[in-house]
Amino acid sequence: MPTATSSSEVPPGIAPGEIPPDGKPVTKLDTNALPSEYPRTVWTQGDGKTVGVIGQEGGCGKASASVLEQSASVVKIELVETLPLTKQACTMDIRFPPLTVQLAEPLGERTVALTSRQEQK
Repeated sequence: MPTATSSSEVPPGIAPGEIPPDGKPVTKLDTNALPSEYPRTVWTQGDGKTVGVIGQEGGCGKASASVLEQSASVVKIELVETLPLTKQACTMDIRFPPLTVQLAEPLGERTVALTSRQEQK
């Protein structure tokens, strides 16, 4: 299953409500499974097979995104914040890194459904 983390194709200064200059906004979104504080910015790049999202991470956490499912009507993308297993001193900041995933086919008119979770590794 394709996965991706922060991509050099996406400028690192993208804010939660912005998309890259070469991005096309995605308006067919299902964000009901996201916590209220999560960004809800999604775009496509290039031929539509690259989908960008804004993740959320804080302190020692690291954000990533992966495609859970691709059907004729929906693409499910999971946003994950990975936290370290061992306790350590971490900053109290919240960051919103741009992330990309690769689809088998261009997004087209499909809905993007976003989910999120935290894990420890």
